[in-house]
Amino acid sequence: MDTLNLSLKFIPSVCLRPVLQFFIAISLVLGTLCGAALSQQTSSLLDDTAELEGGGFANPVTQPQALPAAPSHRFWDRQNRILFASVAASSTADFAVTYSNLQNGGKELNPVTRVFAGSPATLALNFVGETAGVMGVSYIFHRTGHHRLERLTPIIDACASGAAVTYGLTHHR
Repeated sequence: MDTLNLSLKFIPSVCLRPVLQFFIAISLVLGTLCGAALSQQTSSLLDDTAELEGGGFANPVTQPQALPAAPSHRFWDRQNRILFASVAASSTADFAVTYSNLQNGGKELNPVTRVFAGSPATLALNFVGETAGVMGVSYIFHRTGHHRLERLTPIIDACASGAAVTYGLTHHR
């Protein structure tokens, strides 16, 4: 009977906390968005004479304006080749440190990589897949015209792998 009461006391504290955090985050986002939407309304304090005189209100645009073309570049330009080489280098270093730590009795902390940590071949396949995935996501951003995200994707991955290498080297067994 005590274990049932203990488990019922444990469930609300563990399960409700993430739910409450989620609803608080959603409320903050919606409040921010709604506040921005409400700021676009005109004030009731404005008098109608300003609208009639043409002061204070912009005239609506009748003809659609063409947006300037986004600067385009080739996908395999020099900057992307350097970024993808840094992703490959940091993934290779991450593989080497992870493999060394696993051989010395360490534990993989990344739950996705932990699935592939059974053998060196599957671990290497995980890191090759990560590098290919970063290149694929970057290519999708390139094709859709999101060139800043195209460049940012490999930078974030290289930094994350570098942080994993640093953590693995400082916490090795």
